[in-house]
Amino acid sequence: MMAAMHSPPTLPPEVSDSAPHEVEAIGWGAFEGLETARPGLDLDLVWCERRRFAAELGKTLIAEGAGGRVEVVFGLGDRQSFRPATLRRAVAAFAFATGGAKSVALDLTGITSRGIGADQAVEAAIEGFWFSRYRYTRYHAGDPDPLESLTIVVASDEVRSAERGLERGRVIADATRLARDLSNEPAGALTPAQLAEVAVEVAERGGLEATILDEAAIAEARLGGLMGVAAGSIQSPRLIKLAYEPSESEARRRPDGSIPTVALVGKGITFDSGGLSLKTADGMMTMKTDMSGAAVVIATLGACRALGIGIRVIGFAPTTENMPGGRAIKPGDVLEIRNGKTIEVLNTDAEGRLVLADGLSLAVEEHPDAIIDVATLTGACVVALGRKIAGLMGNDDRLIEAVHAASERAGEATWRLPLPEAYRSDIDSEVADMKNTGKPGSGGALTAGLLLQEFVSDRPWAHLDIAGPSRSEEDSGELRKGSTGFGVRTLLEFLGSYEPLNSPAVGAAGWKVVP
Repeated sequence: MMAAMHSPPTLPPEVSDSAPHEVEAIGWGAFEGLETARPGLDLDLVWCERRRFAAELGKTLIAEGAGGRVEVVFGLGDRQSFRPATLRRAVAAFAFATGGAKSVALDLTGITSRGIGADQAVEAAIEGFWFSRYRYTRYHAGDPDPLESLTIVVASDEVRSAERGLERGRVIADATRLARDLSNEPAGALTPAQLAEVAVEVAERGGLEATILDEAAIAEARLGGLMGVAAGSIQSPRLIKLAYEPSESEARRRPDGSIPTVALVGKGITFDSGGLSLKTADGMMTMKTDMSGAAVVIATLGACRALGIGIRVIGFAPTTENMPGGRAIKPGDVLEIRNGKTIEVLNTDAEGRLVLADGLSLAVEEHPDAIIDVATLTGACVVALGRKIAGLMGNDDRLIEAVHAASERAGEATWRLPLPEAYRSDIDSEVADMKNTGKPGSGGALTAGLLLQEFVSDRPWAHLDIAGPSRSEEDSGELRKGSTGFGVRTLLEFLGSYEPLNSPAVGAAGWKVVP
């Protein structure tokens, strides 16, 4: 199923110390002030200035070279603030500018003298190139990407390091593309059962253990939130669990020999009509992407083996549609979650927190060192932070700081929001332990986070509300209109930099993340 449904892996780029002679398009970077990163390249300053090209980040200047070859100078922005995320964005602009070429060369010679290694530079460049060139084409009759070859040019003594970065960049790019593909797929073609099938394929390819619970098993497991949301749909729900165990040689063990565990939980609503609290027609337009959190978790787990992640990772994706069928839950109904707590449902369109409550409860039972959930959870977070920044909340300062630092390195913007205890009474219920809505128009993202906190016990926990950045409404830089795969890079960066440490200085959970 996955081969037919999802775009193929990126073609194998090459690393070389020289560009192919017959390449159709070649590019190199320049910093503001037209200071080139490539040694020996002389820019015609007058020619550039006449075209008002000042090498701003994300800008390109295109010229015709010898033999009709397209030559592109792409802006790297301010030299002092240059970093991998900057290069990723700059190369995305270059990729867009060379979209019609069959053979492309990207000259990074000299980039590594600006504070980042060849491996980091090539990794960022590959990601930026493929994120920009991404298209979801399953339902398009033609117009495939014409690209046949991509050569990354570095100095001869940097080739080996660059090849390591190239492989890592390809893995991360492919994982992000998978998350985009899944969220872009129409809900009629990607039901909960079909998403579970994709997860099994990802597990087989990535050396993971997959456990799928069907409707009967979900009921037996007492996943009352998931069962309640699923009640109105003719599509039966699934609980997806993927588990990754590091190899003996790659495991990052504590002094006592144990391997830390991180649990990931992703919201998997394959279509959200709002249930009986029905959305408007416009409000349903993009609701096939309400399973973006689950897509991110599945794609992240699928990349762990190839990246040599040194800790145990367990992923949960409670998956269902939210529909207004004859059996649908009604405002005023009470659901019992896996951990025994009850929720009064006053708005059936606040369903994500109901299925996540079960997912978080299952995650706690694995006794992880940390839990991170990812969800397109609230429109309130979009109001607060817009469509380019994810909300970050949680109960552990060190974990939140580590996730934020990982998002900064990955180039995915997050902003910490509070979970004020003074707002906890907003979700008090007359008939249950809590209700699934707070005060109308007041702190909706925060009260949703406070509800989730009720299901993480004493585990360090972080919550990423990706309702804004999970989808782009335009082609811009690394993004194409539609799903963005936001969160994959952050989670992989977090997992890859996770460093266990048994010390009172790092708290009861016994973990530390390298800055």
